[in-house]
Amino acid sequence: MKIALLSDIHANLPAFEAVLDDISKQSPDAVYCLGDLIGYNVWPNQVINLIRSHRIATIAGNHDLKVSKIHPSETGCSREDSTDYAYKLVGKNERDFLLTLPKHLRLTFELNNESVDVLLVHGSPRSINEYLLEDLPENYVLAMLKEYKADILCFGHSHKPYHRIVRSGSDSKPHFHHLINIGSVGKPKDEDPRACYVLLTVDKAADFANPDGVKVDFIRVQYDVEKAAQAIELSLLPDDLADRLRRAM
Repeated sequence: MKIALLSDIHANLPAFEAVLDDISKQSPDAVYCLGDLIGYNVWPNQVINLIRSHRIATIAGNHDLKVSKIHPSETGCSREDSTDYAYKLVGKNERDFLLTLPKHLRLTFELNNESVDVLLVHGSPRSINEYLLEDLPENYVLAMLKEYKADILCFGHSHKPYHRIVRSGSDSKPHFHHLINIGSVGKPKDEDPRACYVLLTVDKAADFANPDGVKVDFIRVQYDVEKAAQAIELSLLPDDLADRLRRAM
């Protein structure tokens, strides 16, 4: 089974459209979004409606839940007070959609007479706001994987893609777990401005006694970064967000 995973679109419509086009060429069996559809740019409603029209199963990100603090009637904003501008752009129907998204999704496979659990979260299983950085201590990571019974843990939030493999079990019967940071569609922070998403392949040959038991491909997609950056500069959003988009910082 080939699964497309994306995260952290952040209302960047040109990036999201480019990724959707690329995903359609890959013909995955399923597509999942790990949250943060909104924030930092001016197309939250268009992004939300594309997610819905493509029937992409989605979980809530921390930015998505920020709309709970914005009353639907609050649409006014000035350049001097633009903190909430990105969230005030969200329509009522789109707001209702965001506030009913699930916290996480779990996929369970039966492979080679073994149950395999894939857990999809935004930040971490413990908190939507936790950053699972690549250099976390291995004992912390293993304790979390054991607590939440995850063979493959997929997440976003930091906008920095990586694939890390950690080992549990005994020397005679090792078990390898996979941590996959999906990266960001709409606001990369790894000095590569291209949109990022992941193709995860789990097939009948999957072997968790082997560190290479599943295939993880990070796909980078060119899009019109300048169009997205200029949209920020023409809005009430802080101009430095446009510069960060250009530099992928």
